[in-house]
Amino acid sequence: MYPLGFLPFFCSLVPEWGAVAAALVLPVLVLALWFYYAIVVARYPSAHGGDDGDSDSDAAPVHLPGSALAHIRPFFHRRFDFINEGFQLAGQAIYQFSLLRTPVIVLSGEAARRDFFQAKDLDLNAGFKFLSGAIPMMPGVTSDLEARRIALIHKRLAAAQTTDRLARLLPQIVEDSRRTMDTWGFSGTLDPFERLSELIFQTTVRCLAFTELADDADAVRRLKSLYDVLDTATTPATVLLPWLPSPSAVRKLLATKRIYDIIGTKLDERMQGGIARDDTPQMLIDAGDERLIIIGFIMGLLVAGARSTGTTASWLITFLSGHPLWKERAAEEVRRLIAAHAGSGAGAAAAHAPSEPSTPSCSTSTSTPSSCQWHQQQRHHQPPPSHPHANENTASSLAPLAATLSAIPLAAWETETPTLDALIRETLRVAEPHVAMRQYLPQSTAAAGEKGGAPLYLGGKAVPPGAFVMYPFSDVHLSPEVYKDPWRWDPARAEMSLKAPHTYVGMGAGDTTCLGKRLATLELKLVTALFVLGFDELRAVDGKGAPLAELPRPNWNDILTCKPPAGSCYVRFGRTVGATAVAAATAVAPAPVPTPAASSPAGPASASMEVLTRP
Repeated sequence: MYPLGFLPFFCSLVPEWGAVAAALVLPVLVLALWFYYAIVVARYPSAHGGDDGDSDSDAAPVHLPGSALAHIRPFFHRRFDFINEGFQLAGQAIYQFSLLRTPVIVLSGEAARRDFFQAKDLDLNAGFKFLSGAIPMMPGVTSDLEARRIALIHKRLAAAQTTDRLARLLPQIVEDSRRTMDTWGFSGTLDPFERLSELIFQTTVRCLAFTELADDADAVRRLKSLYDVLDTATTPATVLLPWLPSPSAVRKLLATKRIYDIIGTKLDERMQGGIARDDTPQMLIDAGDERLIIIGFIMGLLVAGARSTGTTASWLITFLSGHPLWKERAAEEVRRLIAAHAGSGAGAAAAHAPSEPSTPSCSTSTSTPSSCQWHQQQRHHQPPPSHPHANENTASSLAPLAATLSAIPLAAWETETPTLDALIRETLRVAEPHVAMRQYLPQSTAAAGEKGGAPLYLGGKAVPPGAFVMYPFSDVHLSPEVYKDPWRWDPARAEMSLKAPHTYVGMGAGDTTCLGKRLATLELKLVTALFVLGFDELRAVDGKGAPLAELPRPNWNDILTCKPPAGSCYVRFGRTVGATAVAAATAVAPAPVPTPAASSPAGPASASMEVLTRP
């Protein structure tokens, strides 16, 4: 692309063949010189007449052996392995390496973890922008924002999660989940890492974007496919050399532009139509926020929320499909909620349920695209002949159960679900491959307009101004010194009650906790409740439908979704029969079983752990 711009100039000086050769060679030569400066001169300034500075060599983190070029590919494609191998090669708990000209310092250990989460001058936005690159980057919209705008976005996100707002969103989240799950059919096999991701994206659009957009299933699918393009088109080149017009960079640019157009069009239609809706964008409109703020709020938070929450939901349902005792414990807890807050008996569910004919029809005023295509969906998802409910025609929809769950107040979901809390917490520990990324930008120096500044000490090692710092959550979450058998999914583990600071950082720690934690937790609880009561059968199977003897281990090298190898794990499901589902959901629950969080090491919860590694 760039060489073509040189061609007319060289044609005026030399013959055409020489002009073509010069136009192609010159950019390559310039790029090679830039790489030489970035890797050799910038990294080892003293060898080329530079100043070493007066920093204490003992306080500087040790350099990882090897060239900066050799670090790029494994950092982006095998990050979990690369970080752990780095600790082994460096022989220390803190080391540094370079991505072209950029120094990156990797931390581990209790002292460094404490200092990292308590430091005031580590910029999260700058670190995430440089080291991740998997969000739509539009200057002034989702990136390069002033501190004032970032603070405003954080304020609006908090306002979108008030008790009143979440209480109104609760039945909408349940209904969106129900509609999506109804399209899967009565029974079958699903890929949890695809279907749960789609479901959570739908509910996140409902919570953070326009109602009109959330109601348009085709538009939501198109929007998700564009965000998927951002994931697949994120390469080392697009992150480190964003100015280089590579094919991946062009794909990211086009996808970002299309996302912007979809959201911008919905905003313009809302503003021109003059009809207010009870949704998050309307809150921003009513507050008088700028157009770019509203679009940037939706663009950035959709991917941040849906991707992380989708990963957690996918693994949570996968773990439950391999641990039937925990599925039953979660179901029992939800039954107790229903008995306490939504009334008892099938009549209570019927009172909240929408009126639906036993056979869905497109002639009703309440019919939806999913109900109109009910027969087609059933043909694609017929239960096998041996299925115990193969001849049952009831419970084609989860609507009665969804209505019952929607009647439970928000406070009950947030404060009376210790089992669901334990499931989510343990899933985040085992299957959230997060690496906290920051850049050290001294605020006092920046405010004074000065360059440089004093180093920041983390874990006893000096971090120079401008350097990037990383803390991998695996350092504590997968540490055998903190968690016994750390790869084992065990919501009842006693280590979760440890009082030591920062032994669990599932949704952040210190001053940088997840800003969408309240909304994400609610989504996960509601989806899990629908699964554990709406499906009699949840079983992890392989590609041939055979039950898995052991669940796959989360792939922490997949930094976005943590997916296991393709085709290694599916979930076979069978819907709870309609009358049974309503009765089971609304029946008065027996005396509570000991919750996992409260069970003693010798109690029933821990005694069952020996068999929970098999389905």
